[in-house]
Amino acid sequence: MPLIPEESQIHESAQGPRATPASSRTAPTPRPVPGPRPAAPPRPGRPGPVRPAPPAQRTPRDVTAAAEPVPSKPAAPPAAGAQVQLIPATVQGALDAAEEAVDLLLDSGRAPGDVLVITTGEPHPWATHELSFGEASYWSLHDAADDVFYADAAVAARAGARPVVVVAVNGGSESVSASALAVARSRATALLIVCGDPQRINPVTGKGA
Repeated sequence: MPLIPEESQIHESAQGPRATPASSRTAPTPRPVPGPRPAAPPRPGRPGPVRPAPPAQRTPRDVTAAAEPVPSKPAAPPAAGAQVQLIPATVQGALDAAEEAVDLLLDSGRAPGDVLVITTGEPHPWATHELSFGEASYWSLHDAADDVFYADAAVAARAGARPVVVVAVNGGSESVSASALAVARSRATALLIVCGDPQRINPVTGKGA
């Protein structure tokens, strides 16, 4: 039997890839052009930085007002119509009653600098302590008006007016008590509280028994 030439049986892999007709090729799909990326929203709980307002929008500083000195607060003039409140107490308990009255005033919203306490007998321990540093230091605390100020009846006339004056009739003669109450009435601009024996203080304050 004659041999058949094997040339036609050569595997197509040896002949290279078969060309695909151009008409049967599929054109590649064009990629969409990406648009501008939206700004990422701020993370919750982390506010972004706040830009300062442009100079044109800022409120101009009042240089004139800043340069002027702040006027000191004038002392309130004494008011003859200040309300008078009596707290019955013994001579020994008058100072404690005054302390309780001060606590109630502060709890109700009164500023400590609004209150002046005058004693007719033994000075308040606070006054004794502050006077140990000298009278200049003692009265500078009164002028600052940052806290409750305690004064003995002998020097109470030097104290200025305050909205509330509390008098503790804890001793001293009747003349001393009368003088202290007179000073207290001239210094209290809103309220005068007197702690002591009603039989002793009613005639001075004009209150009935």
